[in-house]
Amino acid sequence: MKIVKTSIERPIFVTVLFILLTVLGFLSFRSLSAELMPKFTPPLLNVQIIYPGASPTEVENSLTKKAEEVLSSMEGIDQMQSYSFEGMSMIMVSFDFGTDIDKAMTDAQNRLSARRAELPRDIISPMISKVSVDEKPILILSATANIGSTDLFDLIDKRVVPELSHIKGIANVGLVGGVEREIQINLDKAKMQDLGITPVMVQGAIRASNLDFPTGYLRSDESQMAVRLSGKITSIDQLRRLILRNVNGTAIRLEDVAEVVDGVKDPVKMGRVNGQEAILLNILKQSDANALDVSKAVAEQIRTLEERYVADGLRIEVAQDTTTFTRNAISSVLTDLLLAILLVSLVILLFLHNVRNALIVMVVVPVSLIASFIGMRLFGFTLNMMSLLALSLVIGVLVDDAIVVIENVYRHMEMGKNRVRATWDAMNEIGITVISVTMVLVVVFLPIIFTNSLVSDILRQFCAVIVIAILFSLLAALTLVPLLTSRLGNVQPLSRDSSIGRMLGGFEEGISRFAERISTVTRRGLSHRWTLALIVIVLMAGVMALFPLGFINFEFQPYMDRHECIIQLEMPKDISMEESNKLVRKAEDWLMRRPEVEKVVTMVGLTSDNGQSSKGTPYLAEMNVKLKEVPGGTETYVAKIRKPLSDYLVDARVRVCNVSMTGTVSKASVEYVISGTDKDSVALYADKALSALSTIPGVIQPWLSVENATPEVTVHVDRDKMSNLGLTLDNVGMMMQTSFQGNDQLRYTEGDYEYAINIRADKVSRRSIEDVAGLMVVNGQGDLIRLSQFADVSLGIGPSRLERYNRNSSVTLRAQAYGVPAGAIAKEFMSRLDGEDLPGGVQIQTTGDMKKMSDSMSVLMMAILLSLLFIYLALTLLYNNWTDPLVVMIAIPLSIVGALLALALTNTAMSIYAMLGMVMLVGLVAKNAILLVDFANEARTEGLSVDEALIQAVKLRTRPILMTALSTIIGMLPVALSHGSGAELRTGMAWVIIGGMALSTLLTLIVVPALYKAFHARQRSGTRQKVDIEALLTE
Repeated sequence: MKIVKTSIERPIFVTVLFILLTVLGFLSFRSLSAELMPKFTPPLLNVQIIYPGASPTEVENSLTKKAEEVLSSMEGIDQMQSYSFEGMSMIMVSFDFGTDIDKAMTDAQNRLSARRAELPRDIISPMISKVSVDEKPILILSATANIGSTDLFDLIDKRVVPELSHIKGIANVGLVGGVEREIQINLDKAKMQDLGITPVMVQGAIRASNLDFPTGYLRSDESQMAVRLSGKITSIDQLRRLILRNVNGTAIRLEDVAEVVDGVKDPVKMGRVNGQEAILLNILKQSDANALDVSKAVAEQIRTLEERYVADGLRIEVAQDTTTFTRNAISSVLTDLLLAILLVSLVILLFLHNVRNALIVMVVVPVSLIASFIGMRLFGFTLNMMSLLALSLVIGVLVDDAIVVIENVYRHMEMGKNRVRATWDAMNEIGITVISVTMVLVVVFLPIIFTNSLVSDILRQFCAVIVIAILFSLLAALTLVPLLTSRLGNVQPLSRDSSIGRMLGGFEEGISRFAERISTVTRRGLSHRWTLALIVIVLMAGVMALFPLGFINFEFQPYMDRHECIIQLEMPKDISMEESNKLVRKAEDWLMRRPEVEKVVTMVGLTSDNGQSSKGTPYLAEMNVKLKEVPGGTETYVAKIRKPLSDYLVDARVRVCNVSMTGTVSKASVEYVISGTDKDSVALYADKALSALSTIPGVIQPWLSVENATPEVTVHVDRDKMSNLGLTLDNVGMMMQTSFQGNDQLRYTEGDYEYAINIRADKVSRRSIEDVAGLMVVNGQGDLIRLSQFADVSLGIGPSRLERYNRNSSVTLRAQAYGVPAGAIAKEFMSRLDGEDLPGGVQIQTTGDMKKMSDSMSVLMMAILLSLLFIYLALTLLYNNWTDPLVVMIAIPLSIVGALLALALTNTAMSIYAMLGMVMLVGLVAKNAILLVDFANEARTEGLSVDEALIQAVKLRTRPILMTALSTIIGMLPVALSHGSGAELRTGMAWVIIGGMALSTLLTLIVVPALYKAFHARQRSGTRQKVDIEALLTE
């Protein structure tokens, strides 16, 4: 081979090449950012439209349905889910994978803008954004100080937040809690009626009297000076004495009809850490930012801010830092990687019992790993769980090519050849085989790398990094290893004088005895091929039966223990903020008394997955609970506290949820969407489905997403009466909105800060339904008309949210699972629903993790099938026939049997990571069979019979096959046995490879020869019949 010849003849060239690769790899590593998982943007758009004051029903009918109609004509839509909340519509548009999401976002914006006239007039411009997988805050800070509560809010909002926002990599800093200053104008309804003043008059007078006017310039030959009318209200007293109107020469001032208070906004969101009031700062990073660098920069900025505002006693503490888990997870993977290198080195030393030769093999590992960072840098990859997992799993594979090379060189040197001749002959003998077996492993990962799906986005970096590392190891095996063996390789007689020598000697004898015994078994297998085939078929059938018997279950991703749980509270819909806060404090006290709890970060008025309203939702609260090490893990602890906490908080619905891999709340293991054209039929069937799901063992916290439990006062106007009284719906609606919600569009300026002026009815006038019915509305002639004169005011209940799925009314059914796999629950649930009559037009569809699992398994099964096809085609080119590839590929189903046994024995579910291990296994086990078949073909070309060639191949190839298999298996052990952060993701994949490699290595040496003989029994030699081109030309 020319590349081998060049390596031996020009050692300086090879040395310079690998020095250059090492330097570039180190520089690339320094420039890579770090994050928990690979960043990718799913083809999903979030469209939010604010419709102030509208009920969920009004939002759905007047806004959501029309917006859906506008968006539904976009190309490439997979599904559309809509949510109508109070005052807001949110539409999630999912596109087919491969869609240009930036182009789709622009298209959606243009379509909504073009049809804006068809949407309600009062809506705020739609906000359209891409959905990112890392939208959770990477840091939650808590701020306190020795100053007044409103001064603290101003300090944080006007000083601290801008400072933090300027840090490189920070996308947004959101505030939760705190007391914000507000100038409140509480209108006295009785006085206003007596004096003929309306809220609109108050608002207009303040606006007209609170302006600065630029009125022009004074110019002379020497200068120019601006003239400005300063009309801003400069004090609260000035605002109180503002004249609203003059009646018979008497000035009616604002203080005559309203109470003007320099107060605070009504609390709608509260934040606490371990029960202590604080302002929480949620910090989100930019999608391409390094989370660890951002966390470090924020810590430095916090120290600077505390020093700057030391007089105010500012204290900023890190309440939650998700990068700690990221840092620990990356550190854990790196530890596994180093352990794998050490163990593989020991395996190589054990087999070669020569430090010099072992070092030649092991030099491939650091060279390949460091050079891989070049490819990661070029393709825009990051240091994350998947890319580092790829590097740790590939350790045992990287040495495979070098092992095959040096073992063959070693064999030739034992024949008496010198280093250079042994290297040259060995490389000519197996060079093409080395390239072939490496290409087989590379093509296995191509289907995942070049497909567009959710699972491909998650696993693409893993596959690509493995391909890059393997290709660099192949380059090293064809250049660096021949260079080193031709200069440094030697044969050292094994000395038994020392204890180590005797141990290595015993190991060598064990390998020899194993080769003899396995060759004896192989000889029997050649004589009893049908019996062997029957044993293999029975074994495969028995292992496949593990699925229906429940020994192997399915899941999308394994649960990853972050030592956190999230507790969400849903209280009565009519609860006040004060009562809600009391109930949440009760829950906090209960948690803080438990010794397992380390920290509780509380948000009242919102949850992390609630996008309903920026004004807060009093009946919702969330507590993020950081736990110490607990026996049995977090999942067991969550199940343990769920009932006691629910019993303790009888006035609230308690959901104790696990935390997902990305740090967000994991709300449901089982999730279904029930949709249909008739809303009542959907609701009725959803109740039946909820009852059926609730009785299945292992199901906990089942619930429906849409419930009619929100009390509301409904006003139905008589349009004829309203028109006869000289009123319009606009006029009435604005009057009601100002009285009960308030109008805070105006601003009061003091120094550098602006504060909202909130105009609304006083508390006495907005307490009961009678206050609504008794509201006085002014018509165009100035007459005061009571609302009850032309409208029916009633008390009822309505939904807090409405959902739609693919433009039909829908309800989402969710539940958690404990002790029973989600797949088993889903199977039982669907079997129970088969007995229920499905109303016309109603559908039930799987969503959430179950749908992701189903889709991902389909994608990975297709990837495995394509990998098998690519391997077969590659082997066909190698052997130039159609039968030898089939012989090689028999090792693949044997490896899958071993992989499934490993999953069953370790009680590990089949997840996308275990399936990825299957894909990797397909390429790994084919390499051993290739070595066996290649040697058998060469032996037959030398005149040996089929049986003799196969027996000799087994005897001579057992050693390198065991060497490569053990290096792979031993290299996987640190990953399989790891208990560090994020270990749950890695163990399933490692056990699949360990089990598959172990069983297939053993069976390959027995079954492959038998199948080879079945295909070649009638051939006398391994010489392939060559095509005579001249004969073909003359036919």
